[in-house]
This record gives sequence, structure tokens and C-alpha cells, in this order.
Amino acid sequence: MTTFERRKALIETRYEELVTRANIPLEGNGIYTRYAHPVITADMVPPFWKYDYDPERNPYFMERIGVNATLNSGAMKIDGKYVLVVRVEGMDRKSFFAVAESPNGIDNFRFRERPITMPDIDGNPTTNIYDMRLTQHEDGWIYGLFCAERHDDAHPGDLSAATAACGIARTKDLVTWERLPDLKCTSQQRNVVLHPEFVDSKYALYTRPQDGFIDTGSGGGIGWGLVDDMTNAVLGPETIIDPRYYHTIKEVKNGEGPHPIKTPKGWLHLAHGVRACASGLRYVLYMYMTSLEKPWEKIASPGGYFMAPVGEEYIGDVMNVVFSNGWIADEDGKVFIYYASSDTRMHVATSTIDQLVDYCFNTPQDGLFTGKSVEAINRLIDGNLPFLK
Repeated sequence: MTTFERRKALIETRYEELVTRANIPLEGNGIYTRYAHPVITADMVPPFWKYDYDPERNPYFMERIGVNATLNSGAMKIDGKYVLVVRVEGMDRKSFFAVAESPNGIDNFRFRERPITMPDIDGNPTTNIYDMRLTQHEDGWIYGLFCAERHDDAHPGDLSAATAACGIARTKDLVTWERLPDLKCTSQQRNVVLHPEFVDSKYALYTRPQDGFIDTGSGGGIGWGLVDDMTNAVLGPETIIDPRYYHTIKEVKNGEGPHPIKTPKGWLHLAHGVRACASGLRYVLYMYMTSLEKPWEKIASPGGYFMAPVGEEYIGDVMNVVFSNGWIADEDGKVFIYYASSDTRMHVATSTIDQLVDYCFNTPQDGLFTGKSVEAINRLIDGNLPFLK
């Protein structure tokens, strides 16, 4: 057996073992269930994307195109399959989108034959694209909103200076995409989500206004704004619907995750909050709910984080991060929450609509002061004492 044949067989065997590995539920906090293994890692990218299969060109079966990470996936269910549009980051630091599908949503994810070929904008090519939010809108299109990053030419000598815009594309099948002009607005936008229904006959967006590529600056939290036409999206005035607060999980910035899920009691939102700590920035997930009739009005706001990194989730390219921009609600009420850990790999957690709504309405709000936190604990203790005797 040649080196080529031996290595090819080894790589393909390891790949099959990984993508077909059963995922095991872990007992959790009663709000959601985590699983033992990531659902997608860089090693689950098909070998024929990375290796040259011609023995003459590649006698040692060397990896030619490396993959660094698989993260921050949009999600939806199509034709009975659980589908993720994964941000795949190459070893060259460029990200692209690729579709992975699973029959059950928790394991056996396989990528389609080719990654997505995303059209570019004539005259204004995008250096990097990432973090797509998928929305099946009531207008009949599937929209993908993502960050479109370019060098900031206002600072020609600074190779780290960047600008961020909301890229927009639409599709019917997640194969062929129509690229639309970037969102036009007054601030930089790395985190924009399309509401799935019309509001006052307009498209509604959840935004994260920032003064710069990294710094939030005057951006006050999760914004809400309306657009007349997604084919030439111009954002109207933004209203902050979920503000940032001092000494909380969302002190530095916060942004919408996937588009909200409609429930009988309101719109269910998953978001990320960021605070500074000694090791850098800590990203966690939190939840809130808004009114069915007025999706910009908050009706429930549980305090603290919903999910934070645990165990090996702390470790990766960007430490101490969980981030979600995709979830799927089944018709039976089960919810699949897809999240990335430390900008490296994708995981799933499962819950139900009833559990998540219960969590939102019955978890105390953040009182913003230590004394209020202790008051909430004492109320819980007082209610529990009769059951402890």
C-alpha cells in the first residue's frame, strides 16, 4: 500500500467515524439539555474539500486547503432536515458559508457537496463574510443577513482598520443566492436580524448599532428599525428595545441572535451579551420576550445569562465565548438551539417552547444592585421553606 492509499483510507475512516458518532444528552438545569459532543467541527468538513485526491499531484496525501473552525451557524428546517448554514473559517482567515444537514438535529450532520458561492457586489468586493442569520420571511424568500467586512480605506496605513456592513442575500433553496445591496444606515452593523413577518407593511430589523468595527461607542443595545424594500434596504430611525446596563452580562454590547420564535404568549428572543473581564471579553447568551402585537416592546426579561461556556467550551480561538445565530422550533414545540463555543466549533442544546417561555416569565429580572439580587434569593427561600419541613 502506498503512502497515498494508507493516508487516504485513514483520513476517510476518521471522518466517517466522526460524522456518524451518536450524540448523547446530558442532564442539565431543567431549562435546556446540552449534548456530549459538538455537532460540527473543522474535522467534519469533507476531506475532498481539503485534500488533492490525485496520487500523482499529491503522493503523500497532504492537506492542501486547511480549515480552522466551524462556527456561528444560521439554522432552519427544510424538507424534514435540520439545516445549518455554517461559517467555515479557512486557515487563511477567510470565512465562507456552507450548508450542513442532519436527519435529527443533534448528530450525523453532513455538508452538501460544495460550499455556497456567494455573489459579490460589483465594484465593492467583500474581504470577509460571516455569521449569517436565516429568516424564512412571509414574503416567500429565505433571507440571509450577515456581516460584510472590508478594509477601512480611510486609514490606508492601518491593516487592522475595518468597516462592517450588513450584507443581504436571498434564496429559495440555499443553493442559488441573489446578492442584494448592503444595508444602508448611519452606523456600522455587524449583527442584524430580519423579523419573519411584516410590521406595518414594512420589513423589520433587529440591529446592533456601533460607532466602529469593534467599539460599540454610543450604540445603546439591541435596536429596532424598519425598511421599505429589502432589495434596496435603507434603515429608518432605530429605537433601542433592549438596552445595555452597567455591571451586567451585557455591559459592553449586546445583539440579537437568530430571529425570534412566535409563541402564543409573545415573541421569544435569544441574544448575546458581552462584558469585559481580566481575560478579555466574555460572551454569554440570554433571553427576553416581546409583545405579539408590538414586537419592539419587551414583556419579559429574565436576569443573568441563559447559557455560558462550560468545560471544553471555554477553549478555542477566542476563549470564554458562546454565541448563537440559529435555532429551530419544531411543530411539536421542541427547540434546537445551535451555538458556537470559543469561535471554534458548533454545539446543540434542546428545550421546548413551554420551558423557554416559563423561564422568561418566571425568572427574576436583574435588579441591577447586589441588594436586589439578595432580595430575589430570599423571596425564593421564603416560598420554599414550607416544602422543606
